[in-house]
Amino acid sequence: MPRIFASLLCLLVLASCSTNENEMLVTGTVDGLKKGTLYFQKVEDTTLVTLDSLVIDGDPAFSFTTEVTSPEVFYLYLDKADGNAMNDMLEFFGEPGAINITTSHDYFAAEAKVEGSVSHDKYVEYSRMMAKFSDKNLELIKESLEAGQEGLIKAVDSLSRLREKNTQRGYLYTVNFAFNNVDSYVTPYIALNQLGQLGPKYLDSLAQAITPEVMNSKYGKQFADFIEEVKNAPEADVKEDIKEEEANM
Repeated sequence: MPRIFASLLCLLVLASCSTNENEMLVTGTVDGLKKGTLYFQKVEDTTLVTLDSLVIDGDPAFSFTTEVTSPEVFYLYLDKADGNAMNDMLEFFGEPGAINITTSHDYFAAEAKVEGSVSHDKYVEYSRMMAKFSDKNLELIKESLEAGQEGLIKAVDSLSRLREKNTQRGYLYTVNFAFNNVDSYVTPYIALNQLGQLGPKYLDSLAQAITPEVMNSKYGKQFADFIEEVKNAPEADVKEDIKEEEANM
């Protein structure tokens, strides 16, 4: 009996040792989906590549695995069999471990619920706030068009200034979000995509503030490379001090 116990213990130890700590398991369901093909994708060298795919025929459940050395953005693309090309791309921040995604056939991206990724939770926090700035701009554009149709030139000018200020507020929110979340893997990703015009001085300050672990990630390394490109550019567009920009709002 002791020998059997020892053998089982060895098997458990070997199994635990063989577990890949960088593996990400993505499982979930697409409610209402009867037929279609689900593609598991990510960007490599500026190209969207398919890591795996699954043909769904009756069973809406799915499962994908891949190795993730550091948190990064992945995509689920649903090619529906009904010819509907709306809301078919779902973006999420993946990281090692188990992630569960539940969504629906009709509102694939809008109704998606992603659980198990701390980085995705932080990304959602940022995205929701930026969506408010975007919605406000759309509202102001609509009002501006209506005012223009009525010939209200002063109102159009006023709405244009409001839209510009709203855009500036969104930009400043992004800057503050980045500096307030220097331990998040989302920060260098946002910096790369939203803060390219910040200027070498502030980009460098942000990079120095970000934790070494995050700067050693995929997006952290890309951010560091981007800063070097900006510094070596013939004519670096250096922004004014953020405080001065905020004061002019």
